[in-house]
Amino acid sequence: AILAQAIFAQTRVPSCEATPAATMYTRFVEPGRLALITYGPCAGKMCTIVDIVDQKRVVVDGPAKVTGVKRHMMPVKRLSLTDFKANITRGAREKSLRLALEKDEVMKKWSATSWAKKVAAKETRAKMTDFERFKLMVARKKRSGEVKKSLKTKKK
Repeated sequence: AILAQAIFAQTRVPSCEATPAATMYTRFVEPGRLALITYGPCAGKMCTIVDIVDQKRVVVDGPAKVTGVKRHMMPVKRLSLTDFKANITRGAREKSLRLALEKDEVMKKWSATSWAKKVAAKETRAKMTDFERFKLMVARKKRSGEVKKSLKTKKK
């Protein structure tokens, strides 16, 4: 019996309790969590979770003066949660949300991340006119030529 217990102890798979969920996930759906809207009319805009309706839906708010998103209900599937969180209570008003975002400098921290820079670059490229795309192509060709010229002189 002792031998059987020793073999069982060696082959036993660790239970779920051995790895707590808190270490596995860091971005929770909670009031104050900053999120990026990925689908719908407000796609590409930032919002803050204000309240949780049920397992799949939350109430989000921009606030409208800061991000252009009005308070409305939205499925969690359409949000990408960020690492940033403002310190607000559940169901906070727009003014207290705006003050909390300013106090914690959440939007400034967000705009400094590489994710935010990629979103901004994608938005800028999408808004380019035909002539701006042409100027970009010419500038790239010119830069490529300069790089080739400098590499050619280094080889000699």
